[in-house]
Amino acid sequence: MAEQKIKKLADKIRELIRKEGQHSLEPEVVVITGGTSGVGRATAREFASKGAKVAILARGEDGLLGTKKDIEELGGVALTIKTDVADPVQVEKACREVEEKLGPIDVWINNAMTNIFSPVSRMRPDEFRRVTDVTYHGQVYGTLAVLNRMLSRNRGVILFVGSENASKGIPLQSAYCGAEQAIIGFVDSLRKELVHDKSNVRVTLVQLPAINTPQFNIVKSSLSNKTKPLGKIFQPEVAAEAIYFASRHNRKEVYAGNPSLESILGDNNPLVGGKFLSSSEIKRQLLNEPEDPGRRNNLWEPVPGDPMARGKFDDNASDFSPQLWLTKHRGVLMAAAGVLMAGIFVIKTLSGKKSNVPLSE
Repeated sequence: MAEQKIKKLADKIRELIRKEGQHSLEPEVVVITGGTSGVGRATAREFASKGAKVAILARGEDGLLGTKKDIEELGGVALTIKTDVADPVQVEKACREVEEKLGPIDVWINNAMTNIFSPVSRMRPDEFRRVTDVTYHGQVYGTLAVLNRMLSRNRGVILFVGSENASKGIPLQSAYCGAEQAIIGFVDSLRKELVHDKSNVRVTLVQLPAINTPQFNIVKSSLSNKTKPLGKIFQPEVAAEAIYFASRHNRKEVYAGNPSLESILGDNNPLVGGKFLSSSEIKRQLLNEPEDPGRRNNLWEPVPGDPMARGKFDDNASDFSPQLWLTKHRGVLMAAAGVLMAGIFVIKTLSGKKSNVPLSE
């Protein structure tokens, strides 16, 4: 009986491993906001390599041209639309154009963001509004544009790209962190509505760790030193892998990287004082290089040039995430654990039977 159980579990493992390379739905039409740079650019390449039709919504013409070339070289079909996601009219118009030219949207990826590195005391109200309009309202407007279309078909996936660190709050990035935390509340509310309505449209929040993207060269900063990612750094291709995985698996959240020190300890952990964490977080965001006060930034207008996917931290960035690997293979690991437990049970059972055999007289 136990041997049969082991055999069934082993068969299940083989089936799960076989299915790892298969997908229940190959999305033919994928939309990525902010798809010309960093995570968005890497994600466009990831979907294009699978033969998807990829629509890119972004502001910079140089980046749109470069991303279009990437997608087509990898075998995908590209549609680029110059769009400011902070404008709901532009987003709705872009959504309509995608469906007219490429067909019904299967996956919509809310990825566009902007940031300002600055103490709160040096920021203006219009700067807070702009970061919020792009990073939070941009995700809301994207969702509003595609949601009813997906609901009418009773299928589709909406992905929200968030920041694990920003969801806890980071000094010098108050506007961005506020927007990211708003996204979490919005996604939770939307998910509960969809569950209540028994809709087949699903939403997933992809929480990213520190990523090596060009944002540290192009976002606005009022600091005297150049900035860098906080925590362990991963390449944008790791984030793209997580986003692609999320598009095919029904998960509430997908974490692309290992939790940061701050995420594990928390601001109120009695073992480490909040003063220590606050000071450490500020210092670890700053490079020992002076910032150029006249540097152009992308807050209101795109910076000229093709930004590409990766930033300047290649030497410190990892292209593998153990956390993501465990997330992607949890079914196989659970089945393997079941086989191991069954094996231990059989060994103990057989050992017990042997010990009960009477000694010959």
